[in-house]
Amino acid sequence: MSDILFRGGRAFLAAGAFAEAVLVREGRIAAVGQETEVARQAAPGHETVDLGGGLLIPGITDSHMHPVQAGLERAKCDLSQIFGLPEYLERIIAYAESHPAHEWIDGGGWDMAAFPGGLPHRSQLDFLDRPAYLIQRDHHAAWVNSAALRRAGITRDTPDPADGRIERDPDGTPSGVLHEGAMDLVGLLTPRPTERDLTDALLDAQNHLFSLGVTGWQDAIVGSYAGSDDQLPTYVSAAASGRLKARVVGALWWDRTRGAEQIPELVERRKSAEGLERFHATSVKIMQDGIAENFTAAVIEPYCRCGGTGLSYVDPALLKGYVTELDRHGFQVHFHAIGERAVREALDSFEGTDPANRHHIAHLQIIEPSDVPRFAALGVSANLQPLWATHQPQMDELTIPFLGEERAAWQYPFADLLRAGTRFCAGSDWPVSTADPFQGMHVAVNRTEPGGSAHADYPTAQTPFLPGQRLDLATVLTAYTAGSAWINHDAEAGTIAPGNRADLVVLDRDPFTEPTADIWRTKVATTFAGGEEVYHR
Repeated sequence: MSDILFRGGRAFLAAGAFAEAVLVREGRIAAVGQETEVARQAAPGHETVDLGGGLLIPGITDSHMHPVQAGLERAKCDLSQIFGLPEYLERIIAYAESHPAHEWIDGGGWDMAAFPGGLPHRSQLDFLDRPAYLIQRDHHAAWVNSAALRRAGITRDTPDPADGRIERDPDGTPSGVLHEGAMDLVGLLTPRPTERDLTDALLDAQNHLFSLGVTGWQDAIVGSYAGSDDQLPTYVSAAASGRLKARVVGALWWDRTRGAEQIPELVERRKSAEGLERFHATSVKIMQDGIAENFTAAVIEPYCRCGGTGLSYVDPALLKGYVTELDRHGFQVHFHAIGERAVREALDSFEGTDPANRHHIAHLQIIEPSDVPRFAALGVSANLQPLWATHQPQMDELTIPFLGEERAAWQYPFADLLRAGTRFCAGSDWPVSTADPFQGMHVAVNRTEPGGSAHADYPTAQTPFLPGQRLDLATVLTAYTAGSAWINHDAEAGTIAPGNRADLVVLDRDPFTEPTADIWRTKVATTFAGGEEVYHR
């Protein structure tokens, strides 16, 4: 590799510090500082990258995403880039007509907010001549037709599974929506992807992520969940062959129908990735509750209007023992927690654990205020998905009315967590949301919908959502870079400093010099992974 000199703009080093120029040599950062000084160290014949007034940042590490599933969905009936029942049906019809030999119509990406009460119906898909299984945007429900219900043998007499719910018509007939664990009743019957399908999905996702400046991530479910197949062999194969160029940590799935007897199996699964440079299976994902919109998020006081307090998927009386044992084995524990009770149960389980394992809790939609200081006290990181902290239909119509005024004000308390000394990492939850980190940064700073989104013209979309919880751009960019690299135990990424790996991203502008309302417009010009150019716009 020849030396690469980045000049003609600014470089964001970490935590709000900047430099004029950066020199890369043999895939590592060799020098950082004033342009004249750095340029003097460049070898003859070096390559120059003119930033054109844009910003050079460390490669982004997404701390919570599902890229293999995203890649599979991009190859199926993908509804994620459109909104509304007419648009969904048009896409579904086109997909069915172009894939006449497919036994199932499967895919996903539909939005609850597109349907009255957040619920589609089987009858809307019953025009199809085959079973349909379409996963909700956030992967906590599936929309199926009558043919799929018949294939699975689901009737009004079928009981709800312990970790899910079959939505029903007034007469008890399944309506066509399967929540949480009920998704597997149909999802496991859909055609299984081949090894080639899974590999192609991973590599397609990797290319898409490189185009967004993402050079590393934590896959938040490596295992079989909601009808998906285990991705561990796919990652191990791609890393061993060199096709995986990003740096990835896999969060091994905790089977919520089992207990501590699965821990030795998790240890063995971790061993299967030992010795690989770009993939490690050192985290364990525990999904403690569901989501607020279907009332499966675990809350302390009952939901307004509908009652109920949601679901704790892992018995809180047993959870601490499981987490203590995982911690003893050196695993990092990665929690999904949406409701304030689930957040509290996760924090309780971390009492007495080793902060060196870098445990974290993702999503954190609702936090009871007295629990905010416990993150820093326990050494637990807040894994933020900022994009959701806005006024849009799912928030205003399907969430706030059921939380009540006091609890609705506890949502996404980023600034409170920061003031309490909490360490941040950040991610997208792709394909639940866009993988574009600058959309999430825009929301974290503005607490409004990014321009160009499906909900940007919603009546309250540009009214800041709990504006007192805004973050500044340097803080949230640091969360997506240094914070998430730290969560992945990647000491050579996340900051632009001599000796670090040259995972670098050239932006088409310097968002620090432009109005904060335009952060969402930021695009990636070029991405480097270990000094190798892996994307150029």
